[in-house]
Amino acid sequence: MSRTTALLGSALFLALAPGTIAGLIPWLFVGWPAPIPNAALAMVGGLVMALGAVLLVECFTRFALQGLGTPAPVAPPQRLVVSGAYRHVRNPMYVAVVSLILGQAALFASLPLLIYGAVVWAGFHAFVLGYEEPTLRRQFPQDYAAFCAAVPRWIPRLTPWRG
Repeated sequence: MSRTTALLGSALFLALAPGTIAGLIPWLFVGWPAPIPNAALAMVGGLVMALGAVLLVECFTRFALQGLGTPAPVAPPQRLVVSGAYRHVRNPMYVAVVSLILGQAALFASLPLLIYGAVVWAGFHAFVLGYEEPTLRRQFPQDYAAFCAAVPRWIPRLTPWRG
């Protein structure tokens, strides 16, 4: 896959998957514009959302430019991506999407969004264990084993892995 095709495919998948999970569905929970009941909580939520958005775009771009593929299972990267945010945590895209949801839960002081964020994380965890990790172990046996041994699945390591 060319870098241009990978970038276009990644952009489309970004709009469809995270756009729905972290944008459309939370909007259905709270509606827009929604009242912001607590300014301090809203500031924390806004910061978490901003960090999640930057992380998500960085990861999608990295998949296209370095992995020569997309995050979509139908057009996976040709190379294992272990740079950038992946040096700190194995699943930064999922962390970013959950951060976007939890940031909105804080922004709008929404318990239903908080619960939704937990459900989404549980779904991601099941997908990672049931599909993604076994697939990557088959596709990149030695490289993925070393990556898994050094980089945690969900809680980022403070120092970057230098594999």
